[in-house]
Amino acid sequence: MSKLELTVRPAEEKDLSAMMEVYDTARRFMRKSGNMNQWINGYPSLELISEDIRRKQSFVCEQDGKIVAVFCFFVGDEPSYHVTREGSWLNDAPYGVVHRLGSDGTIPGAGRFCLDWSLARCGNIRIDTHGDNLVMQHVLEKNGFHRCGLITIEDGTERVAFQKSAQ
Repeated sequence: MSKLELTVRPAEEKDLSAMMEVYDTARRFMRKSGNMNQWINGYPSLELISEDIRRKQSFVCEQDGKIVAVFCFFVGDEPSYHVTREGSWLNDAPYGVVHRLGSDGTIPGAGRFCLDWSLARCGNIRIDTHGDNLVMQHVLEKNGFHRCGLITIEDGTERVAFQKSAQ
């Protein structure tokens, strides 16, 4: 496998249309792979992604200027991660959070590239995914993330929690 020629940069308002296309593609892939319950009812919304951009927490992954993956990343507290069930976090050190990672499917390994980029900035990453998202769970486990239990997100639904620490 050749080295990926990808770059990550902060998302800008002008990227919104392309970003939403990536999310639409990722949503269709989820449905095709049996994940019918994640990213429903218009999630993630244009308003949410705009807010991520405003907060400087939204990033795009590009190849030759084309957006191929998108994600939210920040270092700080995620309230949904305060309580875990059926497991525990690897450590209590400060951590980065990855949310809303989506790919357009054109570049194998783009998701891994985004995760590695995030880990390089923090060294301790937490992420969660829907129990039906077996593809993402496989990607996370394949890339050294440990399953840490279950968490409940703001809307009251359950997610599988993962963590990877270089510390």
